[in-house]
Amino acid sequence: MHPQFAAPRVLVVDDHRKIRDPLAAYLRRHNFDVRSVGDAAGMQSLLKQHTFDVVVLDVMLPDGDGFELCQQLHRRCNLPVILLTARDTAADRIRGLDLGADDYLTKPFEPRELVSRLNSVLRRYRSPRPLPATGSEVVKPSRYRFAGWQFCVSTATLSRDDQAPVQLSSAESRLLQVLLQFPQQILSRQRLVDLTAAHDSEISERAIDRQVCRLRRKLADGAESPTLLRTLWGRGYSLTADVSHD
Repeated sequence: MHPQFAAPRVLVVDDHRKIRDPLAAYLRRHNFDVRSVGDAAGMQSLLKQHTFDVVVLDVMLPDGDGFELCQQLHRRCNLPVILLTARDTAADRIRGLDLGADDYLTKPFEPRELVSRLNSVLRRYRSPRPLPATGSEVVKPSRYRFAGWQFCVSTATLSRDDQAPVQLSSAESRLLQVLLQFPQQILSRQRLVDLTAAHDSEISERAIDRQVCRLRRKLADGAESPTLLRTLWGRGYSLTADVSHD
């Protein structure tokens, strides 16, 4: 099979065999290449041996907290994660999304819904970048500079000459990259949802507000912080700084 059409590689991590095994079988019938394990140790072992396109991760594992594991996967591997949980509370959903989860499903769920969300996540991560008119390849900036700050994309850290680096979450990093790509422009919450590849507009628009607040706090030491990230009521948000990158 040509690599472009290779089956997506999915790692299912759930400690309930009666959920894990039927789910893996169902996904295979829908053309996914699936591995499954029942704990965090098994997940870490498989990640060392194989590469995956997405992880379906249960929040409650016998040897690890799914939220913390999700955050680790994004920071170390930039690997998309869909969280599974039996706890259907807004606090849990918000926590998962803020830690960088790409999607969130509450048990019990329809397997076909997971298939739909897997395909949605994979489309976002695999979508090709547009090419300029010359046909040369678009190169994603590795470092941005704005208002005395430097933002390193690979490590998701903000730094200034006068202070230690500030770590951003995966969600904050994605949001900041979008703002840096469109400086001096007003971006509505829905536009930010679209550009950060969020999947659930109701939850994600609220998450955008929270992430903006967190970014403001992390940029609070900058001299231009009061006006750096502006809220335009009824219109959206705008990064007011000039931006350069390399």
